[in-house]
Amino acid sequence: MKKLFFISCILFFSVMILRAQNELYQKKEYIFKNDTLRYRILYPENYDSSKSYPLVLFLHGSGERGNDNEKQLVHGSSLFANPENRTKFPAIVVFPQCPENQYWAPINSRNDGFSYVNTKKPTEPMQMVIRLIKELKKNEAVDKKRIYVSGLSMGGMGTYDLICRYPKTFAAAIPICGGVSLDRLKKVKRMPIRIYHGSADDVVSPEHSRNAYTELKANGSQTVELIIFPGVGHNSWDNAFAQPDFLSWMFSKKLK
Repeated sequence: MKKLFFISCILFFSVMILRAQNELYQKKEYIFKNDTLRYRILYPENYDSSKSYPLVLFLHGSGERGNDNEKQLVHGSSLFANPENRTKFPAIVVFPQCPENQYWAPINSRNDGFSYVNTKKPTEPMQMVIRLIKELKKNEAVDKKRIYVSGLSMGGMGTYDLICRYPKTFAAAIPICGGVSLDRLKKVKRMPIRIYHGSADDVVSPEHSRNAYTELKANGSQTVELIIFPGVGHNSWDNAFAQPDFLSWMFSKKLK
């Protein structure tokens, strides 16, 4: 009984801490014509607009789509809101939310998995994300040489899509259990990219990440890394976030 009570207390305080951290992310909306992109933004402690800070964009997976402007914080937000990390890596962190039944990247979902469509025009949610990034670069204290993007699952696919469209904007990218049309990767062969995937992923096959890595290496990339977690399923993001250098690797990168 005492053990059960102790576990319950731990879970309760963990939830309270998570909620408190999520409240650090301000609720905002970006409106362009008739479209609205809901997003949450975390500013550095003691934010000083006369300085410049890295900008981190994080793209959630399909399960967090909607219009509540909350679900997108389920995975990854606590990593950036952690007090120690905020002190060590002060940054502007943005979590946009993709509307229900829409996608960050143009993809086809089939019974045997995913295929990727190479289109000139981004999806509507991604168009809004691109406009938001430009707006933040213009109006916030953003270090334009230290803009990063990461995402998981559908967001991992969106990460690839975004860097392939704007290879000169991002200093580094971390796609987690994502995928991409391989012919697009020539544009990012010089970008530091760290790819994560679980070997037992039955939602997005790890072959998508292996193929992306192989293609980038074939194109001459010397800055791509592939980390496969043995026996891990689709939620490889938990393992990725637990890597001791997840943040330090990203924040060490800078556009030349």
